[in-house]
Amino acid sequence: MTPESGGSGNRAAGELLAGVDEAGRGPLAGPVVAAAVILDPQDPIPGLDDSKKLTPRRRTALAEMIRERSLAWCIVPCAAADIDRLNIFQATMQAMRLAVHGLPLMPGKVLVDGNRLPEGLACDAQALVGGDGLEPAIGAASILAKVWRDERMQALDERFPHYGFGRHKGYPTRNHLQALRRHGPCEEHRRSFAPVRDALSIQELPF
Repeated sequence: MTPESGGSGNRAAGELLAGVDEAGRGPLAGPVVAAAVILDPQDPIPGLDDSKKLTPRRRTALAEMIRERSLAWCIVPCAAADIDRLNIFQATMQAMRLAVHGLPLMPGKVLVDGNRLPEGLACDAQALVGGDGLEPAIGAASILAKVWRDERMQALDERFPHYGFGRHKGYPTRNHLQALRRHGPCEEHRRSFAPVRDALSIQELPF
């Protein structure tokens, strides 16, 4: 996991609120990605929302604004091999924790989308179900995570063109499952996920 971070603020930690979200828990391939964002209350970004409700073009434009105008942000991917080693839940929690700790500024409070919190956070934290549509900072985190992951899957599509990663981003679509059965898994597939495990078993059958 190599964090990517940035920001432009230097306010006191106790005043800062960070939003945290992830992208990519459900796919069969590629990383799960967590992001943490501290927005600047003096420079609001209009249109922040759950990334799934936005068009790809709008997400990309907002991601650029978030990077440029937020006080701090951090993105942490967790690779397929680490997901298999830890399990998807623990990998997601670890990526979220590292995203918070990787912020250039430490917040006084963290709001995390969902109903579970990562352990070991160094500040007050609260889980918020549906938070990516309720709290702008969480919406910003969901956008950064989604855009980063989509770009990664597009790059993987060029390395592994048989699977269609650029179209379905690793999710278990019909075409992806057909390609998985036909070609077997690649190094970016999560072998702890049942469809990948089943495809691997088929490939290993003696003939």
